[in-house]
Amino acid sequence: MKLDYLYHPYQSVRNTVFAKRGMVASSQPLAAQAGLEILQKGGNAIDAAIATAATLTVVEPTSNGIGSDAFALVWTKGKLHGLNASGPAPQSISIEAVKRKGHEKMPAYGVIPITVPGAPSAWAVLSEKFGRLPLTEVLAPAIRYAEEGFPLTPVLGKNWKLAFRRFQTSFKGDMFRPWFDTFAPNGRVPEIGEVWKSPDHAAALREIAETKAESFYRGRLAEKISGYVQKWGGFLEQEDLAAYHPEWVEPISTRYRGFDVWEIPPNGQGLVALMALSIARGFDFREKDSADTYHKQIEAMKLAFTDGKTFITDAGEMKADITHLLSEDYAHTRRKLIGETALAPKPYDLPKSGTVYLAAADGDGNMVSYIQSNYMGFGSGIVVPGTGIALQNRGHDFSLDEAHVNALKAGKKTYHTIIPGFLTKDGEAVGPFGVMGGYMQPQGHVQVLMNTIDFHLHPQQALDAPRWQWLEGKKVLVEPNFPNHLVQALIQKGHDIRVAADTGSFGRGEIIWRDSGTGVLMGGTESRADGTVAAW
Repeated sequence: MKLDYLYHPYQSVRNTVFAKRGMVASSQPLAAQAGLEILQKGGNAIDAAIATAATLTVVEPTSNGIGSDAFALVWTKGKLHGLNASGPAPQSISIEAVKRKGHEKMPAYGVIPITVPGAPSAWAVLSEKFGRLPLTEVLAPAIRYAEEGFPLTPVLGKNWKLAFRRFQTSFKGDMFRPWFDTFAPNGRVPEIGEVWKSPDHAAALREIAETKAESFYRGRLAEKISGYVQKWGGFLEQEDLAAYHPEWVEPISTRYRGFDVWEIPPNGQGLVALMALSIARGFDFREKDSADTYHKQIEAMKLAFTDGKTFITDAGEMKADITHLLSEDYAHTRRKLIGETALAPKPYDLPKSGTVYLAAADGDGNMVSYIQSNYMGFGSGIVVPGTGIALQNRGHDFSLDEAHVNALKAGKKTYHTIIPGFLTKDGEAVGPFGVMGGYMQPQGHVQVLMNTIDFHLHPQQALDAPRWQWLEGKKVLVEPNFPNHLVQALIQKGHDIRVAADTGSFGRGEIIWRDSGTGVLMGGTESRADGTVAAW
């Protein structure tokens, strides 16, 4: 019987999921269940998050892989911890060196945009600092799915096929052959419901588990990674991997309607979401589905995003003061620009003097907001032969203009799109949230949080609500189900509204909230993806 798994003629409703002992929300059901399996074996929320993240490299390779970067916010024992596991540019790279290879801007694919991958280091340090179970046990579900295979889910299958069609024309030469051997064996991609397996991927995960990621940075896997990159004229060397360690960082926050919203500091773009919320808190939003509400949200976001793209880079290279960008002085100055019609935003004038997402929680109050990504789907298109390791292309966001805030520089971390979020109130955890998807991410954070705080939507509603996405200038993309009367009203306010053909570019989110009085967990998962909330 032939079925079309992407055809949905009838409306479907998901409910918020409730549980007490543990919960994992992820864009892939098998990954969420892997996390739940670890919870039921005695692991905590941190172990579950690691298990889910590692499994996602297998069951959603269209978004992430072993060669990804990662960020995490971990709530444990009444304190929030931040982990930045993004990697720097290689020490041998420079603007001049890239230009000598014939590039006027950083390429998207191939060996040149590869920076040091941080995800395996994130798994190792999170396990070492907070985990209960050994990493070998935590990564066992991921290894099992890679060895035994799993059937493709609908959205995964759709994205896999779209990537393959694109790569057939853009990936030329033997450098990209391992990608096709791994993800399109026999010259085609697996279909929805078809089983795909990757024994090489399983072997690499097992080696990472047994060595606590040492092999990836200072051992056999590091030799294979650097050797393949060097073979094709890339800059990443074994010394770059050996020198790498993830950074524990202090999360940054803004106050919004009695809640504290937390993000990872730059080089991540979470600062953009916080600046937008700081601007928006000066308005009184009386009704969710009104042109005035959407107008002010969009205007606050475009101002914050314009400033974020102007100032955000490696924290050590930023010229803007983060404290000032989160101040009421900044918010008030930008808020005053918002009137009744759409702005064409210009960068803020500084005072003279700077993806896959998952959420996990356990019955002891530990909660994790975690995100990892290869960037641009499968990443660089480089798969290290014999390992299943797909490498990210984060270096693509560097500029080859020496005057640009995000100019390429050896050892520098680039502007990073992936951002985990966390919400607290009166010093107590409310919970983790996130919306993956490139530059949609801070926009998704703002919309999901305002849906929750301003308009009192439960987690599943907050995720399901129609979304908008500011693109540039006055151009705004809205989802196909965005109400037409609001589209017309926003056009009257000067916005250049475009209606998207599908929901693919509007992000995919997960939420877990915790009732501080009862300890009950409530979770929502993205209706735009294959996700699920696994609960206990």
